[in-house]
Amino acid sequence: MEPIFPYDTGWIEVICGGMFSGKTEELLRRVRRAQIAGQRVRLFKPDIDVRYHPTAVVSHDQSLLEAQPVPNSDAIYLLSADAQVIGIDEAQFLDMGIVEVANRLADSGKRVIIAGLDMDYRGRPFGPMPSLMAVAEFVTKLHAICVRTGGVAHYSYRRPVRGETILPGAGELYEPVSRRAFCELRAYYEEEEGIQKPTSDR
Repeated sequence: MEPIFPYDTGWIEVICGGMFSGKTEELLRRVRRAQIAGQRVRLFKPDIDVRYHPTAVVSHDQSLLEAQPVPNSDAIYLLSADAQVIGIDEAQFLDMGIVEVANRLADSGKRVIIAGLDMDYRGRPFGPMPSLMAVAEFVTKLHAICVRTGGVAHYSYRRPVRGETILPGAGELYEPVSRRAFCELRAYYEEEEGIQKPTSDR
């Protein structure tokens, strides 16, 4: 359940987790409830995320709401002047300025709801998400199910594709896996590609 604060009190909520954990569904649920309550809502997404729809936030279960694609965090601040509630999806793709923008919006009395991947496909903290989690009043961490082990899926494993860390995709590229499965897959492909693990001096 999302937090309930007094009217005109600003705060930041972060919804994080791996692929297929329900982050976008939860973001859309909170945004819709704000709309039902008659609040002025603005929903944003990075303009590089065009996987499902160019001008909407779409969850994996095909639920959607119209959203404003933005090239950077500054655009979110400029377009949020009249909003009471600001929703931001796929925040891991935004620049580090989103941390200051989220704080400034919350300081001005707005509710800021942010969803994004907390780790990239290598299992490393992703973009501005760790900093957003640090400054948020509320952090909700969601998990998927690992189809390999049946356990809790904490990682978003990307099937071997050479390229950039930022590579938007869905089921054709990524799968949610548990820690055990992630370690096994990583070790397998490192061996296949002849990648040497760093050695310790100790």
